[in-house]
Amino acid sequence: MKHSQHTTPAQTEPTLSQIGTWPVSLFHLHARLAPRFARSEPRRHALLYLQAVISDIPRKNGWQIAEHAKELRPYGMQRLLSQAVWDHDGVRDELRAFLWQALSPPAWSSEPPEPTAPLPVLVMDESGFPKRGRHSAGVQPQYCGSTGRIENCQVGVFLSYVTAQGHGLIDRELYLPQDWCDDPARRLAAHIPQSVTFQTKPELAQRMLERAQAAGLPIDWVVADTVYGHCPELRAFLQAQGYAYALAVPSIEVIGVQTQQGCLLSSVASIAQQALGPQDWQPLSQSLGSKGERLFDWAILPWLQGGDVDGRHFLVVRRCLDDPQELAYYLVFAPLATTLCTIVQAIGARWRIEEDLQTGKDLGLDQYEVRSYLGWYRHLTLVMLAAAFLVSIAVHQNRPRAAPSPTSVAVPAPTVIVLTTREVRHLLARLFFPAPTSAALICQWSWWRRTHQYWAGYYHRRRRQKAD
Repeated sequence: MKHSQHTTPAQTEPTLSQIGTWPVSLFHLHARLAPRFARSEPRRHALLYLQAVISDIPRKNGWQIAEHAKELRPYGMQRLLSQAVWDHDGVRDELRAFLWQALSPPAWSSEPPEPTAPLPVLVMDESGFPKRGRHSAGVQPQYCGSTGRIENCQVGVFLSYVTAQGHGLIDRELYLPQDWCDDPARRLAAHIPQSVTFQTKPELAQRMLERAQAAGLPIDWVVADTVYGHCPELRAFLQAQGYAYALAVPSIEVIGVQTQQGCLLSSVASIAQQALGPQDWQPLSQSLGSKGERLFDWAILPWLQGGDVDGRHFLVVRRCLDDPQELAYYLVFAPLATTLCTIVQAIGARWRIEEDLQTGKDLGLDQYEVRSYLGWYRHLTLVMLAAAFLVSIAVHQNRPRAAPSPTSVAVPAPTVIVLTTREVRHLLARLFFPAPTSAALICQWSWWRRTHQYWAGYYHRRRRQKAD
């Protein structure tokens, strides 16, 4: 039954006065970054960059960001990403600490965590950024997850931090293929430091995890897809550090499991076919999606370690309800007496990084027009910082208020969904960071673009004439 739309509903949170404090919160976050900048000018440009990223400008490249910032030239924003002296890794550390603080449960909360909620979870994944040409650092034809095929692209490896309060990206590394690492001319042109050597995606993920560990970030589980689960060195590292993990593996992964008929050494696909019967499957929800619970059939078998069952290592198999032939396989290292339901919840947390990457791309994570190694890191760090700020606002607004008395209970409004990061951004973009409306500034940038296009065409024609 449709609800009546003839009456105006009462004002719900966030109120206008609450929204009015959000830009102040961004100023406070920006103030935390002051020690990371050598001079005030790039620090000021960093704030303008964050505001432009949150705005509704069509593309988050240097020109449009500079125009949004009401600058007459793009040079200041270009220097921020290329030549200005500031510590982008230090800003990354501030981002991680800020998000950790935002996602921590409130001090007054006394509610125990759900027994099937294995949080906090650290999620590893990579994302491709399609590019033209061959000069951007790390670009080459390789698998691009955003398109699902081989593309000319750059690939970044990311970490997402997932708690009961929310989730967001906390770290990033650019994957440099072996061909790039072995090509001094391309390295020099892209300003890749000599200290940077070839590292696989699992090695990059481990490096980021070590940084999170050194920062004291609480981590209960680590989850990832097959790129990382297929790496025995990463699994051994996680186990040595005492981190529970649930890592997807390809169907060809060979392990030994304990079955009712005895030990079975084979590929995980063959094990699922031979050892699992109808009675071994149970339907469980791995997470809550926009259309309801994500239900699958699940089965679990002990994963042998040195020929023995230790009660901590398992092979978990997921089967699609609509297509029983569609299977996924996970190698699990868990605390003793961990239930399958808890493992399934940990696996479900992996999808949060997909949401975080999409949020980042909505903010322009993949819209940079820089070629240098340094420029890639700086743009992505600032966009991730803007995303973390939006997460902090949404978490703070959605957090239940402390009950003023033992008899009162704080409950959310029943007819409105919780505030999302996308809606927070929409409100900020429309109320505080709109596109410039100055006629003189708009005409100035029209002149700038046409002048630049003229000279670009001139030098392009001159190069072609010399080549002929």
